[in-house]
Amino acid sequence: MYNILIEDRAIIEIENAIEYYETKLVGLGYNFKIELSKSFDALSINPYYQIRYKNVRCKPLKKFPFLIHYTVNKANEIVEIYAVVCTHQNPEFEGFK
Repeated sequence: MYNILIEDRAIIEIENAIEYYETKLVGLGYNFKIELSKSFDALSINPYYQIRYKNVRCKPLKKFPFLIHYTVNKANEIVEIYAVVCTHQNPEFEGFK
């Protein structure tokens, strides 16, 4: 199994998404958190989703319009999460330089 390492930027994006969904409907932020946790669990087992750009892979969430942007360090068995991006709010997101 791969270890999941979440960068500060992604933590902030996750916290913002949870807060946003809670303002829309009580409990929806919790549902987002559970869905994200399931995706992280899946990545720890099989992180080899499609490479989108510069060795960065993306995994979509099933129930929310978000993409998890990450890289895989095969030698150290680490999945490094760089961003959790809402595809509706950030249509111009171009990745990382």
